[in-house]
Amino acid sequence: MSVAVALPRVMEMGAGAINKLPGIVQSLGGSRPLIITDKIMVQLGYAQQIQTLLSADDLQADVFDGTEPEPTAASIEAGLQCVLDKKYDVIIALGGGSPIDSAKAIAILGKHGGNIRDYKFPRQVSEAGIPLIAIPTTAGTGSEVTRFTIITDETNDEKMLCAGLGFVPLAAIVDVNLTLSVPPRTTADTGIDALTHAIEAYVSQKASPFSDTQALSAMRLIAPHLKRAYSNGNDIEAREAMMLGSTLAGIAFSTASVALVHGMSRPIGAFFHVPHGLSNAMLLPSVTAFSIPSAPERYADCARAMGVAAATDNNEQANRKLLEALETFNRELKVPTLAEFGAEKAHFDSLLQTMAEQALASGSPSNNPRIPSVAQIIAIYKKLWV
Repeated sequence: MSVAVALPRVMEMGAGAINKLPGIVQSLGGSRPLIITDKIMVQLGYAQQIQTLLSADDLQADVFDGTEPEPTAASIEAGLQCVLDKKYDVIIALGGGSPIDSAKAIAILGKHGGNIRDYKFPRQVSEAGIPLIAIPTTAGTGSEVTRFTIITDETNDEKMLCAGLGFVPLAAIVDVNLTLSVPPRTTADTGIDALTHAIEAYVSQKASPFSDTQALSAMRLIAPHLKRAYSNGNDIEAREAMMLGSTLAGIAFSTASVALVHGMSRPIGAFFHVPHGLSNAMLLPSVTAFSIPSAPERYADCARAMGVAAATDNNEQANRKLLEALETFNRELKVPTLAEFGAEKAHFDSLLQTMAEQALASGSPSNNPRIPSVAQIIAIYKKLWV
């Protein structure tokens, strides 16, 4: 069986990698770069740092900082208009998953037009957009190496999955120094997101020897270092392990796809505005418990790679320890329940059918080792309130 692997043309990894940015811009034929980011990156000085770095090589970059935490079809319009008005020839995405996802959508629309709804799954977007350089500032989404972007359709609160080679950045710069200011809550949420990417890629029905290698390596890096990075943001060793683990997990799921956790997570984010990594964390233990019977060997491998089970543990013992470890992660990282987050149960109950149908329609649950029915998805959702 062959497997298609799509990665950025250029990847710079490690502390100080950001200094290679001017050369990468020029290698892509860029002379008029636009930095797409958010206001936090501007406030922290990262956008100015990049402008200064580029200007030393006579590259004058403008900044668009209007991206939103959970990008919508409407929210990317301003950035798109900025690109169309000034005809930038390269886009630099700076920030967490939301600015990078926004920039991916803008890069495609800026080249090919239309509305992002025209590009949602099951369409595969193979056409290239405006050259895109992705610079993540969180260790979580892996968006800098993936062929996906997630944009919410605000007309019906659906988180649209958009997929295809056109969404793969041409270059990625992964520099741990850009993550040192990330607060504990974001560190936890994005870290569990990365762990979920690795686990789901490994148990996915589309898994391959290539994606397995990346996924297991990611789990070995993320699981022992997530709590350390959360507890001490200046732990550079933990931060670097999380950054590499996140990128490897991104490569894994960009090849093998994600599964049920992500399918169920997107409606929670769309309807209740729960950050993506946090909604993954809420769901990961119960979805794992549901799925283990159909892939006990695979989940046991995850437990061993994460270091929560010994090599001598049998599959049953390893999977029991895996479920205990996921619950412990949520407790130690202070992951709230949906009620504690502020959702109203009556509103949640009224949306169960819609959320379950949207989850299935996303396509991700079909990659799960145990494919659920709408009724089974609803039953898992209800466990969020137990």
